[in-house]
Amino acid sequence: MGNINMTRVIIGGLLAGVVMNIGETVLNMVIFKDEWNAVMAKFNQGPMNFASFGWYILMFFVLGITMIWLYGVMRPKFGAGPKTAIITGLTVWFLLWVLGFGSSAAQGLFPSNMVLATMVWGFFEVPIAALVGAWLYREEEAAARA
Repeated sequence: MGNINMTRVIIGGLLAGVVMNIGETVLNMVIFKDEWNAVMAKFNQGPMNFASFGWYILMFFVLGITMIWLYGVMRPKFGAGPKTAIITGLTVWFLLWVLGFGSSAAQGLFPSNMVLATMVWGFFEVPIAALVGAWLYREEEAAARA
Protein backbone atom coordinates (compact mmCIF):
# COMPACT_ATOMS: atom_id res chain seq x y z
CA MET A 1 0.00 0.00 0.00
CA GLY A 2 1.69 3.19 -1.21
CA ASN A 3 1.65 6.69 0.14
CA ILE A 4 -0.66 9.22 -1.43
CA ASN A 5 1.30 11.38 -3.85
CA MET A 6 -0.05 14.86 -3.08
CA THR A 7 1.78 16.45 -6.03
CA ARG A 8 -0.03 14.08 -8.39
CA VAL A 9 -3.30 14.57 -6.47
CA ILE A 10 -3.10 18.31 -7.11
CA ILE A 11 -2.06 17.98 -10.76
CA GLY A 12 -4.66 15.29 -11.52
CA GLY A 13 -7.25 17.14 -9.46
CA LEU A 14 -6.71 20.39 -11.34
CA LEU A 15 -7.12 18.52 -14.62
CA ALA A 16 -10.32 16.89 -13.32
CA GLY A 17 -11.43 20.39 -12.28
CA VAL A 18 -10.86 21.66 -15.83
CA VAL A 19 -13.09 18.88 -17.19
CA MET A 20 -15.87 19.66 -14.69
CA ASN A 21 -15.54 23.43 -15.22
CA ILE A 22 -15.91 23.03 -18.98
CA GLY A 23 -18.91 20.74 -18.54
CA GLU A 24 -20.61 22.93 -15.96
CA THR A 25 -20.00 26.10 -17.98
CA VAL A 26 -21.58 24.55 -21.06
CA LEU A 27 -24.51 23.21 -19.04
CA ASN A 28 -25.21 26.29 -16.93
CA MET A 29 -24.00 29.24 -19.00
CA VAL A 30 -25.14 27.96 -22.41
CA ILE A 31 -27.82 25.25 -22.18
CA PHE A 32 -29.61 26.48 -19.03
CA LYS A 33 -28.69 30.17 -19.25
CA ASP A 34 -32.29 31.41 -19.52
CA GLU A 35 -33.54 29.02 -16.86
CA TRP A 36 -30.82 30.13 -14.43
CA ASN A 37 -31.62 33.77 -15.08
CA ALA A 38 -35.26 33.05 -14.22
CA VAL A 39 -34.19 31.27 -11.02
CA MET A 40 -31.91 34.17 -10.09
CA ALA A 41 -34.73 36.66 -10.69
CA LYS A 42 -36.98 34.55 -8.44
CA PHE A 43 -34.46 35.17 -5.64
CA ASN A 44 -34.05 38.88 -6.53
CA GLN A 45 -30.54 38.33 -7.89
CA GLY A 46 -28.93 39.55 -11.08
CA PRO A 47 -28.52 37.28 -14.09
CA MET A 48 -25.88 34.54 -14.12
CA ASN A 49 -22.64 35.65 -15.70
CA PHE A 50 -19.03 34.53 -15.65
CA ALA A 51 -18.21 36.86 -12.73
CA SER A 52 -20.93 35.33 -10.55
CA PHE A 53 -19.88 31.89 -11.76
CA GLY A 54 -16.34 32.45 -10.39
CA TRP A 55 -17.07 30.82 -7.04
CA TYR A 56 -18.24 27.68 -8.82
CA ILE A 57 -15.09 27.59 -10.95
CA LEU A 58 -12.94 27.61 -7.80
CA MET A 59 -15.22 25.04 -6.16
CA PHE A 60 -14.84 22.61 -9.07
CA PHE A 61 -11.05 22.85 -8.91
CA VAL A 62 -11.19 22.06 -5.18
CA LEU A 63 -13.66 19.26 -5.89
CA GLY A 64 -11.33 17.85 -8.57
CA ILE A 65 -8.42 17.79 -6.13
CA THR A 66 -10.60 16.19 -3.45
CA MET A 67 -11.87 13.60 -5.91
CA ILE A 68 -8.38 12.56 -7.01
CA TRP A 69 -7.29 12.39 -3.36
CA LEU A 70 -10.28 10.09 -2.79
CA TYR A 71 -9.15 8.02 -5.78
CA GLY A 72 -5.74 7.68 -4.12
CA VAL A 73 -7.42 6.56 -0.90
CA MET A 74 -9.62 4.04 -2.75
CA ARG A 75 -6.79 2.48 -4.81
CA PRO A 76 -5.64 0.03 -2.11
CA LYS A 77 -9.19 -1.33 -1.78
CA PHE A 78 -10.27 -1.40 -5.45
CA GLY A 79 -6.95 -1.37 -7.31
CA ALA A 80 -5.45 1.23 -9.62
CA GLY A 81 -7.16 2.00 -12.89
CA PRO A 82 -10.33 3.09 -14.65
CA LYS A 83 -12.71 0.98 -12.54
CA THR A 84 -11.61 2.73 -9.34
CA ALA A 85 -11.70 6.13 -11.04
CA ILE A 86 -15.29 5.51 -12.15
CA ILE A 87 -16.28 4.30 -8.67
CA THR A 88 -14.70 7.44 -7.23
CA GLY A 89 -16.47 9.69 -9.74
CA LEU A 90 -19.84 8.06 -9.14
CA THR A 91 -19.36 8.34 -5.37
CA VAL A 92 -18.71 12.09 -5.69
CA TRP A 93 -21.61 12.43 -8.14
CA PHE A 94 -24.00 10.67 -5.76
CA LEU A 95 -22.96 12.70 -2.73
CA LEU A 96 -23.01 16.13 -4.39
CA TRP A 97 -25.29 15.94 -7.41
CA VAL A 98 -27.94 13.54 -6.11
CA LEU A 99 -27.98 14.20 -2.37
CA GLY A 100 -26.73 17.80 -2.42
CA PHE A 101 -28.33 19.35 -5.48
CA GLY A 102 -31.27 16.95 -5.44
CA SER A 103 -32.39 18.24 -2.06
CA SER A 104 -32.86 21.70 -3.59
CA ALA A 105 -35.42 20.26 -6.00
CA ALA A 106 -37.21 18.54 -3.14
CA GLN A 107 -37.45 21.95 -1.43
CA GLY A 108 -38.73 23.57 -4.63
CA LEU A 109 -35.76 25.92 -4.96
CA PHE A 110 -34.99 24.94 -8.55
CA PRO A 111 -37.17 23.56 -11.33
CA SER A 112 -37.13 19.76 -11.24
CA ASN A 113 -36.35 19.50 -14.97
CA MET A 114 -33.12 21.48 -14.40
CA VAL A 115 -32.18 19.35 -11.41
CA LEU A 116 -32.85 16.10 -13.27
CA ALA A 117 -30.91 17.24 -16.34
CA THR A 118 -28.03 18.38 -14.12
CA MET A 119 -27.97 14.99 -12.37
CA VAL A 120 -27.91 13.12 -15.68
CA TRP A 121 -25.21 15.46 -17.05
CA GLY A 122 -23.14 14.99 -13.88
CA PHE A 123 -23.56 11.20 -14.05
CA PHE A 124 -21.33 11.31 -17.13
CA GLU A 125 -19.27 14.44 -16.43
CA VAL A 126 -17.94 13.53 -12.97
CA PRO A 127 -16.71 9.98 -13.75
CA ILE A 128 -15.09 11.29 -16.94
CA ALA A 129 -13.33 13.97 -14.88
CA ALA A 130 -12.25 11.29 -12.39
CA LEU A 131 -10.88 9.15 -15.24
CA VAL A 132 -8.91 12.07 -16.66
CA GLY A 133 -7.50 13.11 -13.28
CA ALA A 134 -6.74 9.53 -12.20
CA TRP A 135 -4.88 8.98 -15.48
CA LEU A 136 -2.19 11.37 -14.16
CA TYR A 137 -2.12 9.98 -10.64
CA ARG A 138 0.85 7.78 -9.65
CA GLU A 139 2.04 6.70 -6.22
CA GLU A 140 5.55 5.62 -7.23
CA GLU A 141 7.09 9.07 -6.75
CA ALA A 142 5.66 9.38 -3.24
CA ALA A 143 6.83 5.87 -2.32
CA ALA A 144 10.35 6.58 -3.62
CA ARG A 145 10.63 9.65 -1.36
CA ALA A 146 9.34 7.80 1.73
